[in-house]
Amino acid sequence: MPINDRRSFIKMTALAGAFSANSLFRQAHAAELEAASSAVSHLDAAAAAQNEDFWGVIQRGYSVSPQIMNLNNGGVSPAPIVVQQALERYNQMTNEGPSYFMWQILDQGREPLREKLARLAGTSPEEIAIDRNATEALNTIIYGLPLKAGDEVVGSKQDYPNMMNAYRQRADRDGIVYKQISFDFPIEDKAKIVKAYEEMITPKTKLVHITHMVNWVGQLMPVQEIADMAHAKGCEVIVDGAHSFGLIDFKIPDLHCDYFGTSLHKFLSAPIGSGMMWVKRDKIEKLWPLTCYGDPHSADIRKFEALGTRSFPIEQGIGEAINFHEAIGSRRKQERVFYLKNYWATRVKNVPGVKLHTSLDPQFSCAICGVSVEGVAPHDLMNTLFDKYKIHTVAIDYEKIHCIRVTPHVYTTIADLDKFVDAMGEIAKGQKKA
Repeated sequence: MPINDRRSFIKMTALAGAFSANSLFRQAHAAELEAASSAVSHLDAAAAAQNEDFWGVIQRGYSVSPQIMNLNNGGVSPAPIVVQQALERYNQMTNEGPSYFMWQILDQGREPLREKLARLAGTSPEEIAIDRNATEALNTIIYGLPLKAGDEVVGSKQDYPNMMNAYRQRADRDGIVYKQISFDFPIEDKAKIVKAYEEMITPKTKLVHITHMVNWVGQLMPVQEIADMAHAKGCEVIVDGAHSFGLIDFKIPDLHCDYFGTSLHKFLSAPIGSGMMWVKRDKIEKLWPLTCYGDPHSADIRKFEALGTRSFPIEQGIGEAINFHEAIGSRRKQERVFYLKNYWATRVKNVPGVKLHTSLDPQFSCAICGVSVEGVAPHDLMNTLFDKYKIHTVAIDYEKIHCIRVTPHVYTTIADLDKFVDAMGEIAKGQKKA
C-alpha cells in the first residue's frame, strides 16, 4: 500500500473510533441497547426511569468493582467499558509512534469531537473549547476576564473552592472585590435565591458566578432567572456546570449565561481528565487565554486549547462517552438518577435521627443528596459506612453544611440502594441506643 494511502487508511480507522458506524459503542452495544430502548419507547422518561430491565442493560455496560459500593459519583464517575476500551486503543496507537500518531492522526479528531460536543450542548462548535476539567475551564475564564481594581464579582460561599480561590487570587493580584453570599440549603424558593444575588449587586459589579448544581449537597440553582436579573443590571454571568452537564437535560443557551465550564468525567462518564469550556461567541476576543497563544486577542475559541502536549487518547475517548450517553437519552438519564436519589432518600428521611440536607423536588435537585445522622460527625459516618458496609461516600463539613454526600449513577442498582438504606437505619438505631 502506498505511504499516502496507508496514512489515509490509518487516519480513517483511528477516527472511526467514536464518530462512525464502526465505533466501539456500535460494535459492543448498539443491538442490545436498541432492543432495550424499543421495549420502553412507549413510556415517558419518568416511567422508563423505573424500568429495571432497561437499566440492567445500561448497568452491564460498566465494570464497577463488586468489592465496594460507590456512592460518590459526584466527584468523578467511572467510564463505561467502551470508553475504557477506546482509551486503551488510542493509547496503544499513540505509543506506536507518538509524534506521528498524536499530531498527524488523533489530532485530526478534535474538530469532529468539537462538533459532537456542540450538538450535545446546543451551541455552535465555534464556542466550544476542549480542556481537562471544570477547574481549568472556569479558571481560564476567571483569569482571562479584563477585570480591573475595584470591579466587583458576586459569588457564593457554597461555590467550588477552586473557583473561590481563583477570585481571591485576582483580588490579591489585581484589586478586584470578591463578594460572597452564604446560603442555608436546601432552599425551595427560586425568588429567594435570585433576591440574594440581586441584593449583592452594586453599580461596580461586573460578574456574577453561579454554580448550576452545588457540589456539596446538590442544590439546583435557578440559573436562568439569576442570569436575566444580572444582565438587566449590566453584569456578565459565568456558570459552573461541573455537576450538571451530562446529567440534567438542558442546552447551555437555556441558561442565558455568557461563560460555562464543566468536567466531562462526571455524569457524562468520559475519560478521567476531560472537560469543556463554552464562551459566547462575541465574548471570545476579549478573553485572555490561560496559556500563551500567538494572538491572545483572537476571536477563535481554539486559542484556549494551546496546552502543548496533551492526552489525545483521553480527548478521543470523549466521543464514545457521548455515544453511550445519547443511547440512554438525556431526559431518561436525568429521570433515572433523580429516581435513584429519591428512592433511597424517601426511605431514610423518616428514620429517627436521620436528616436530609437536599430537596427532593426536581426543580431543586437531581443526583446529589446530603444526609446526616444526629450525633455522628460527617467523617465518622463516612468511615463507618465504608469500614462496616463497604459503602463509599464523602464527608462534607463546611460552611453550614455538615453531612455526607451520596450520589448514585446510572449503573447503581436498586439492591445497592436497599443495602445503603439498611446501613443508615442500623447506624441511626445504634446511635439512638448509645
